[in-house]
Amino acid sequence: MNRRQSKLMKVTSGVYAAFIFLFLYAPIAVLIGLSFNESKLRSSWGGFSLKWYASLFQNDRLMEALWTTLLLALLSAAIATVIGTVAALALHNMRGPFRSVLLSVTNIPMLNPDIVTGVSMLLLFTFFAYPMGFSTLLMSHVAFNVPYVCMSVLPKLKQMNPSLIDAAMDLGMKPMTAIWKVVVPEVLPGVITGFLLAITMSIDDFIISFFTSGVGVSTLSVEIYSMTKRGINPEINALSTIMVVVVLALLIAVNLRPDHKDGEMINIG
Repeated sequence: MNRRQSKLMKVTSGVYAAFIFLFLYAPIAVLIGLSFNESKLRSSWGGFSLKWYASLFQNDRLMEALWTTLLLALLSAAIATVIGTVAALALHNMRGPFRSVLLSVTNIPMLNPDIVTGVSMLLLFTFFAYPMGFSTLLMSHVAFNVPYVCMSVLPKLKQMNPSLIDAAMDLGMKPMTAIWKVVVPEVLPGVITGFLLAITMSIDDFIISFFTSGVGVSTLSVEIYSMTKRGINPEINALSTIMVVVVLALLIAVNLRPDHKDGEMINIG
């Protein structure tokens, strides 16, 4: 490849990357811009204003949906992390063909369409005459979050030295103590990844929440969907902007976190 072809490939790659980033982030940029628009109309600019942010915090229904979503995400992620970590430990120590069967069954909720899972959960709760509400939402979110946690922890267990736990027990540790003090620190990055992934999946979910939420209980996604029937309120733009800023701040904080290793400060990604 000559210099001219190499230069052309670099330019082409740059244009392609710019197009992809524009396609991904232009809608977010438009949304952020509209959150400061004085006018309620998206087609006209009425001047810079923060009134939609003030109106957002005065919208009791929207704020209640937001707090429900955050509480649901944190609770379901915490419960799913515990169950998923224990399940990963059990699968890792299991041998024989039954292990492959269980691994395949564990993957089903991730591969299964959300609408099938949502309808199945709805039929299950209806069959047992269980009242729909926050508890049904919580159980449903835990159910589809567990496989993501399990699949995040299993690779860390495979990377771990299998002799560590035997060595710990040879030194006098009880099995549960060895798991807590030896295994858990080794797989902690996978546990944290699974926990964060579970939070993200819970906040992002709409279909399963739509089928398993009861009267008077609504997540943010379901509430926004109900608004589409009467028009999207610009307060949603303000709320979305706040969520984008919070996520961006968390990413920056994680990447700039100091890691004290050999007395040096490094950035981790």
